[in-house]
Amino acid sequence: MTRVLAGPYCTQILGDLGAEVIKVEHPTRGDDTRAWGPPYAKYLNEKESDGPGESAYYLGVNRNKKSIGLSFAHPAGVDILHRLVKECDVLVENYLPGSLAKYAMDYETVSNINPALIYASITGYGQTGPYSNRAGYDVMVEAEMGLMHITGARDGPPVKVGVAVTDLTTGLYTSNAVMAALLGRMKFGKGQHIDVALSDCQVATLANIASSVLISGKKDSGRWGTAHPSIVPYRAFKTADGDILLGGGNDRLYGILCTQIGKPEWISDERFKTNPQRVKNRDVLEELIETETRKKTTQEWLDVLEGCGMPYAAINDVQTTLNHEHVLARGMVQEVEHPACGPIKLVNTPVKYSVSKPGIRMPPPTLGQHTDDVLMHTLGMSDEEISNLRDEGVVA
Repeated sequence: MTRVLAGPYCTQILGDLGAEVIKVEHPTRGDDTRAWGPPYAKYLNEKESDGPGESAYYLGVNRNKKSIGLSFAHPAGVDILHRLVKECDVLVENYLPGSLAKYAMDYETVSNINPALIYASITGYGQTGPYSNRAGYDVMVEAEMGLMHITGARDGPPVKVGVAVTDLTTGLYTSNAVMAALLGRMKFGKGQHIDVALSDCQVATLANIASSVLISGKKDSGRWGTAHPSIVPYRAFKTADGDILLGGGNDRLYGILCTQIGKPEWISDERFKTNPQRVKNRDVLEELIETETRKKTTQEWLDVLEGCGMPYAAINDVQTTLNHEHVLARGMVQEVEHPACGPIKLVNTPVKYSVSKPGIRMPPPTLGQHTDDVLMHTLGMSDEEISNLRDEGVVA
């Protein structure tokens, strides 16, 4: 019972790992992201399908799921959900705290139906606290919880991260929490309610930046663009035709960099011998490095640095990334056959196992693609019952 990004990302991870995931969607609108476009993957037969196609946004986080179109505004729809709850191990939802109680789908109600149920609630600000009733998309939480203030160019305004990273980390945390709760159920014999807030996940993933503030008492490290407040050299530098990112994260790596760019004398320069000295003389050293990096193209520098043992990288656009030889060699892009759109490419699951083979078993479903299958084979409903429910607008 999730839509948009954090919840669907969580359940997609669980689906990748082998869970049978049933996505409950509004019978006519479906997940909000079905309408978030362009771009869309076009339908093969436009006469048989409404709309411009399946949105790329929706396709990105809904593989390995079954879709049922169901209105729980109808009592019959709630009854179906209660029957599903009896059969399920986990329910994941991302509605405002308390809003599912009027549909008898709150934790207190459904845990009485299935005491072993793991019930995960994803919200902007959690089930408790002064902001708990506030709605929150990723970008609002980025702003409220510190991330936006430390993101952007050194002299520029705060900016949001280029991908909804707070939603994604929340999905990751929730998938881990669900699996931990399932293990806990094996040990303690009962289910539990998991309360996951985007705000909490955002604060948690401030990580070393939050630690620096707690230790120093300063408001934060400020905005550094591609640079690092505590490590030099560690940022993007201009080349003859673009940029290259260089990471001299310790004295040894800094020495490799100096050697590779033809300036070994910088290793023993008193201004730059240790990282604290390099941080103190950041502007001087970074200007010296960029004077050298501008003398070659990005590709020439990549060739020079290949195999040297120091971290470095080109700064690629997303299309170049998805066509990158390493990305393709790692199987991170997979083509699947979509029932309405034909062949489409999706980003694969990133974790490789020596024995297990998680991955894309099912393409993202069309709205209500599995309604009949779930009602018939999971709940044992007859064709006539399903037809009547469809006529009444309960299912689609």
